[in-house]
Amino acid sequence: MEYYNYIKALHLIFVITWFAGLFYIPRLFVYQIEASHKPSPDKEILGDQLKLMAKRLWTIITWPSGILAVFFGLTLFYLNPYLIQNDWMQVKLGFVVLLIAYHLQTHVYFKQLQNNVVKKTSSFMRLWNEGATFILFAVIFLVLLKSAFNWIFGVIGIFVLALLLMLGFKLYKNIRNKNPRA
Repeated sequence: MEYYNYIKALHLIFVITWFAGLFYIPRLFVYQIEASHKPSPDKEILGDQLKLMAKRLWTIITWPSGILAVFFGLTLFYLNPYLIQNDWMQVKLGFVVLLIAYHLQTHVYFKQLQNNVVKKTSSFMRLWNEGATFILFAVIFLVLLKSAFNWIFGVIGIFVLALLLMLGFKLYKNIRNKNPRA
């Protein structure tokens, strides 16, 4: 099964591009939300440009990459059905389901902002932006350690990372409130 590694490579490539889209789209949401509070004509000019950027990222890169990552992942299972017997793989699939849910909720935010409906704050979107990061950390630890038990240490690391990110976010927000150009 020499082609198995080609399929695995394609799976990884599309996982990476999927995550790239999931990392960047919430940043565009932050900018869209902040632009919606600006006076005219800045509001309209920035809003239109950011909506176009988000649409291209979401429809040309993120959605196709997510679909292809899942397709090649399922193909790997088809070629090697014994993978599902590994505890670490079962936990990883739980995170994949969580990632798909994150993607779908991000799509809801995308559609709202495309229709000029602002229901979340830019601060919320900055935090939302970290969701894919946490999932990525968990999956990488699982795949490399191949242990559902050692995964627990990875999750502890994720929570420590989350705490550090929250503290960094609070620090950044304080700096930004003191200096709006930061």
